Amino acid sequence: MERNEKNMKHKKKVKLSLVFEILAFLVLIILVVVLFFTQQNKESERDSDVAEIQEEEEKEIVDLSSLSSTSAVLIDLDSGETLAEKNQSQIVYPASLTKMMTVLVALENIEDINASVTLPEDIFPALQEEGASMAGFEPGETATYKDLLYGAILPSGGECCIALAKNISGTEEAFVAKMNEKAVGLGMEHTHFTNTTGLQDVDHYSSVEDLGILLKEALKNQTFHEIFTTDTYSVPPTNLHPEGFTFHSSMFQTMKEANIQDSYIKGGKTGFTSDAGLCLASLGEVNGKSYILVTAHADGNHDTDPYHILDAVSVYGQLAEQTQPESITSEDETESEE
Repeated sequence: MERNEKNMKHKKKVKLSLVFEILAFLVLIILVVVLFFTQQNKESERDSDVAEIQEEEEKEIVDLSSLSSTSAVLIDLDSGETLAEKNQSQIVYPASLTKMMTVLVALENIEDINASVTLPEDIFPALQEEGASMAGFEPGETATYKDLLYGAILPSGGECCIALAKNISGTEEAFVAKMNEKAVGLGMEHTHFTNTTGLQDVDHYSSVEDLGILLKEALKNQTFHEIFTTDTYSVPPTNLHPEGFTFHSSMFQTMKEANIQDSYIKGGKTGFTSDAGLCLASLGEVNGKSYILVTAHADGNHDTDPYHILDAVSVYGQLAEQTQPESITSEDETESEE
């Protein structure tokens, strides 16, 4: 009897031991599976991080850190993708880059750009007192909307901007309201306009990111594109200029004076005030692709080197090097070279 009880106890111990061994084995298997999937997830996350880093490196195909401009953004015009940026959301004073919005809004509200309008005499004293850049029209002169549009962009004529505003909306304030409405519609979140010319005002501001959005939209307009990429434009004879006169692009003119030759820059709008620094919005074409570059707040003035244009030359030059198509050499060409 005692022996049987001992045998039964022994068998129970054996069974319990076997159960524990099985459980331990199962736990071990579960641990191995958990460790395996944990490792797989870590490798997947690491691969994802590496891919993101590589993607960012691919996007940043040019270096903007050494530019004179404190803010800059480079955009692929075809895809709309931002390729590189430097303080792109930082608030800046846009100076005469404002006139890109003035001209775009004007184009969207003019029925006939060949219609004649008169430049009001009362707009000139304030502009002259502020030292605003002028296109060369006289008080009371009659010109076409087309003349004023070219005058606003190429020589950055302040009188052209206010004449456009008053003839379209009645007052500059009413026209500026349209500009701000357009900015909101485009998603320009860091922008507010108080005038059509870009004259200094603490409540008149933007960012290169927003100005890039603006230029990308404006270049869709064929007339704006033509104006923006024009070097010179001749005003036909008017009541106060019987022989007419000619505008010159401030950007291309500055490039000529500084002996800067760059085939990549196809068009642009300059801007400057002592608070805004040297600014430039430009259109470039490099290796068959179109790009927008907006830079702001470079040191200097009209009497120094054109650091804003030199920044553009640097960026488009880097693009040319980074995007140059790989040359394919055939075996025959290789043999002949040898």
